[in-house]
Parts: sequence; C-alpha cells; structure tokens
Amino acid sequence: MKKYFAVKAVFALFASAAMLSCGGGNDYTNTSRGTGWDVTGKNGFELNTNYKEQDTGPGLVFIEGGTFTMGRVKDDPMHDWNNTPNQQHVQSFYIDETEVTNGMYLEMLEYIKAVFPPEDEEYRNIYNGAVPDTLVWRNRLGYNEEMTKNYLRHPAYQNYPVVGVTWIQSVEFANWRTERVNELILNEQGYTGKDVLSTRDASKTFNTETYLNAPILAYGGDSTLTKGGKRSVSLQKKKEARAAKDSTEVKGLYVTRKDGIILPGYRLPTEAEWEYAALGLGSIREYNSYRGRKKYPWDGQYTRSGKRKTRGDHLANFKQGDGDYGGIAGWSDDGADITAPVKFYEPNDFGVYEMAGNVSEWVADVYRPMIDDEFNDFNYYRGNVYTRNKIGKDGMIAIVSTDSIPYDTLSNGKLIARAFPGEIQQEAVDADETYLRTNFDRSDNRDFRDGDAQSTKYFASDEKAQNDPSNRMYNSPNHTVSIDSLGNLDRQYDTNSNRTSLINNEVRVIKGGSWRDRAYWLDPAARRSYPQDMAKDDLGFRCAMSRVGSKAKKTKTPR
Repeated sequence: MKKYFAVKAVFALFASAAMLSCGGGNDYTNTSRGTGWDVTGKNGFELNTNYKEQDTGPGLVFIEGGTFTMGRVKDDPMHDWNNTPNQQHVQSFYIDETEVTNGMYLEMLEYIKAVFPPEDEEYRNIYNGAVPDTLVWRNRLGYNEEMTKNYLRHPAYQNYPVVGVTWIQSVEFANWRTERVNELILNEQGYTGKDVLSTRDASKTFNTETYLNAPILAYGGDSTLTKGGKRSVSLQKKKEARAAKDSTEVKGLYVTRKDGIILPGYRLPTEAEWEYAALGLGSIREYNSYRGRKKYPWDGQYTRSGKRKTRGDHLANFKQGDGDYGGIAGWSDDGADITAPVKFYEPNDFGVYEMAGNVSEWVADVYRPMIDDEFNDFNYYRGNVYTRNKIGKDGMIAIVSTDSIPYDTLSNGKLIARAFPGEIQQEAVDADETYLRTNFDRSDNRDFRDGDAQSTKYFASDEKAQNDPSNRMYNSPNHTVSIDSLGNLDRQYDTNSNRTSLINNEVRVIKGGSWRDRAYWLDPAARRSYPQDMAKDDLGFRCAMSRVGSKAKKTKTPR
C-alpha cells in the first residue's frame, strides 16, 4: 500500500510539473508553438524564453489590481458632489512606498546643476524651473521664515516629503527618475561603458526611448558609452574572432524591449490607482465577498490605533481642530505639527505609507467634477494627450539638442523645460493616424465628453459658435503671459467678472488629506483640484509604474 501511494505521489509530481511547463505567462521552449521553428536566434528570430516577470523598481511596492468602489458612499457635507460612487477596475501596478522626499528631489537638483549649470545662460531656466518654491511656507500672519530657508535642504528634513512642487515639476521628476534607473540597469548588466554614470555632458544625456528606438543616437551618438560595457565588448570580440571579415552588426550589443530588462517609466499615479492603493481593500475581504466600506486607509472608523501594542496612537498627522495641529505635547500628540518623516506612521495593507495625513498628493488626472464611468470603467484616466515620435528630414527620429530645448511659459511667467537633450521630439497625432479609428480620433482628449464641442450646449449650432472660447463648457479665467524679444514679461490678468469656474485643462486632481486638513479629508475618496503650475506647503507627490505581464505575482493557494 505504501509503495502504491509513493508511486502515485511521484506521478502527481511529474503531472503538476508538466502542467506548469504548459501554463503561465511564458511557456515557450526553444521552438515556436506556431511553426516549430527555432526561436533562439539561429534562424534570425529570437524570443526571451527565460523571462520570469517584471522587476520591482527602486522605492516601489507591488499593488495587485482588482475592482473597487471609487468615490464616497458617505454623506457629502461639503456639497461638492464631485465623488459620487462608481465601480472601477484597476490593473496591477506599482506605487512608491512613501512620498517623494526632499532627499530624493535634491538628488535630481544636483544632477541638473552638474549637467546644465545654472551659471550658463543657455541652461539657467532648466535649473530654476526645477527648484521647488520654498516661499510657499510664508504666511502674512505667521512666522515660518526658517521653513523657507531650511525645509528643502537641511539634513533634518531630508526624509520629509518634498513640498512646493507643481504638477509639472512632479512629472519632470518622474521622467528624470526613469532615465536614471534604466541607465543604471544597463550599466550593471554590462551593456554601457563604465563612464556613463559619471558623464555630466549635456550633449550626452541618456534617454530610455531614444536608446530603445535608435541606440546609435543615444548618449549623443558616443558608441564608447552605448556599447562599451563588458558584455557588449565581449560579444564584439567573439564576433571578430569568428569572422574577421564580417562587417555586419553584432546582435546583442544593445538591449531591446524583447529582452525585458528595461523598466517601464515612472509616472504620477492616476486618480483611480491612487485611491485603490490608499484603500488597501485586502483587510475587508472575506473570501470573495466585501465586508463593507473603509473610511480610512487603515481599518476602523477612528484616527487612533486600536491595536493592543499601539492603542491610542495617532495613525496620521492632520489638523484636529482650530489651533490644534497635533494635540497636547506628550503621549497624546500625533508627533508632527507640520509634515512628518516618511514611514513615521503605520503602512496600510498594501505596505504603502502616509496615504492619509502628511501631505496631499498630485495625481495624473485633469480635474472634472464627474467620473465618466458610463464611458469607461477600466483603468479610468482623464488627461490623455497622444503624441508620436517626430521624424526628421533625414528619415531618422528627431532628437532634442542642447540648442533646441523647448520651454513653456507658465501663467506666472516662469519658464520650465518640457524636454531635455537626448529625448525624442514629439508631435501631435494627425488625421492620417486617426482615420477610421473607433477608439480615438484626436490627439488631445482632456475635454473628451466633458467640455469639447461634442458635449457643449452649442453643439447643434454652427462650427464657429462651437469653437468660440466664450462658449466653452467651463468658463474659467484666461490669463495670458508672453515674452518679448528682450526677455520682458507681458502678463495679462483676466479681469472678466463673468467667470463662473476655475476648471480648465490645466487643473489637476489632488488626493489625500494633509497636515493642514481636518479628518474629513483623510478619506481616500476625497478629491480636490489645483492649477498644475502652482504649489503649496502641504502638497507633494509619489510616483507609480505600470505592471506588464501577469496580474498577480503569486498563484492562488487553497485557504
């Protein structure tokens, strides 16, 4: 009998191994499932058959996607009516464990200062456009001057969330972070030269998309940097030894998307992703049923811990009442009168810290009072502006050079760089690309179904009435600023007294309560808006990254 069960167990083991080899996301062997041909590169076509799954980028935690009720299901005492509940589904993604800190942001500032010296007139606006606004701490009836001097740069605050950053600056930080992370990966994998990490030449900066689309143009076309690593040099030597007369390009010198080494870009989370990550719904799930609705990122209906070891401790820093930003000094205090160091409070069920309190956070979405779940309930996001790589007259992709850096003039007259040397120039998609498409028909979709010509009350009128700015859906102020040939600013403040809204396509959603807010705003469903080129002393951000491949990292096991 024992022998019978032993044989049965061995058979089951082999059977399960066979099923595992046939299932999963990457079950290729060395031959094609479609044609039977070799896919290791011997016949020209190659697949990465050893790929496992996406690596988790620095600072990120994995969030397994799923369905959730987005929006508030409680009363709305503010009468905003801008977060009515709707069912949404979010794909798996990654999000920063903490808010971006002063130390993390200073790393970018030092890099920019080294590559684009602000004392150089040509680059001055790049650094000035990246520096946070430290004057956000000033209050006409309060003394906060030490904060304006020290909060960003003093080591005592290096692990505190960065504030005074605009939405635009947050996006640029995420882009910069993408390039530094992928540049390090390529170097550690032995593809790029040893000097790339110390190179501070503005004409030889790294860009992920440039490297993937036209690697010979990366690093300003310096081949000693793009293929000067140990791995690339070794491949080149083997090729030369095998066929000295063969002048064809050696395969494997550059990383491609098919290799699965390069990480997707860091970015701001969408509003749906941020709210889903903040809720941490795992604790209210019982098998496949939801037991209720969470009020805060933590369990329970109160802002103090109910756990035996930490009973009574605050779970976030927020304004508890008039003149009360932390409580009476001592045990009952929340430990922070302004912001707190990251990881100061307990994480939620996803392992994400300070999704309530500390600072409110920028998310990617353009603000509208409604979530159009009737049109889309999967990875909801308002703000898509589709572009494509610009092709130059030589037929190659056009690269931003040191003398063609594009700048935007913000509403306050400040200049900010929107692309850096080494990046691929972008252009709007046109009718040739959208012709007869059913999923999109324009480049800029921020107004889609909510303020564009199709949704305005003037849609039935003539085209001139539809395109008249005075007839747009949201009658917000239209301030203008321009710079003349001498560099002088011409600011035109909109004095029209008939304006009825502050909503436009440059207003972004902010999520989460801050150290300045009452507990009402700690609900992850709460949403507010703020102009994308303005900053506050209680507003920061964290980054996210898309997940490619499988939804879950682990297979489900029996309970």
